[in-house]
Amino acid sequence: MGDIEHIEKGMKLITANGRRLDGRKADELRPVRIEAGVLRRADGSAYIEWGGNKVLAAVYGPREAHPRHLQDPARALVQCRYNMAPFSVSDRKRPGPDRRSVEISKVISEAFSSVVFKEQFPRTSVDIFIEVLQADAGTRCAGLTAASVALADAGVPMRDLVTSCASGKINGVVCLDLNKEEDNFGDADCPMAIVPRTGEVVLLQMDGHLTYDEFQKAMQLSIGAAHRLYEMQRDALRRRYSVTLEDILKESPPARAPPMEEPEPHLPPEDDFGPEGI
Repeated sequence: MGDIEHIEKGMKLITANGRRLDGRKADELRPVRIEAGVLRRADGSAYIEWGGNKVLAAVYGPREAHPRHLQDPARALVQCRYNMAPFSVSDRKRPGPDRRSVEISKVISEAFSSVVFKEQFPRTSVDIFIEVLQADAGTRCAGLTAASVALADAGVPMRDLVTSCASGKINGVVCLDLNKEEDNFGDADCPMAIVPRTGEVVLLQMDGHLTYDEFQKAMQLSIGAAHRLYEMQRDALRRRYSVTLEDILKESPPARAPPMEEPEPHLPPEDDFGPEGI
């Protein structure tokens, strides 16, 4: 235990010029890439690479809720299953759900329950599956951001997309989007999620201690980053459903040739009918 405390205290996470271990400034995000519609058999899907995180999200439904005793005659259920693959971390994780996965699944379900129009689909269930393929801190934020794109890809009606990001404190400095080392040896971590159009906070957690001023600064950093991520989510959906004129011409059937006019029948001269005509 003493060795761990010594490593934690001796870990210098910010250099003298204000740069972090990966070269970022305090208010910089890690590189983010989002793709929509990556799974054929799911109703909606998305894939996100966020720093070292690689997360896949799939949505099924609205479909009949099972078991039937869970059905609500007035609204749909929004259920989420968050899971980390055994190979997603350096030390092999034990397969199956643990307390952390159950907790994250619950808070993500509650976050989406506040934006999905559940009243339109009584007795049904909207099932969200989040699979972490590679973890590098901030997996719940990455999973929630990807799942929001997957819900939109599935056509599930929502008030808006949900965007998530985390801030924390390392070596006494409030920073945005902590990586694995900063999360393990930092002073605090505060993941949050908002509805960008309304500014409503649908998820907020904190691990560690922040003063009031530090908390306000962390919230400002996270909200600013969430609006940037919001544009990335929308761009991913635009790429998924944008259609160019060339695509339309490729998919449209060839134009049918106009019908040919039939020639008028040739009538014999009157002389052919004899001297008396017809």
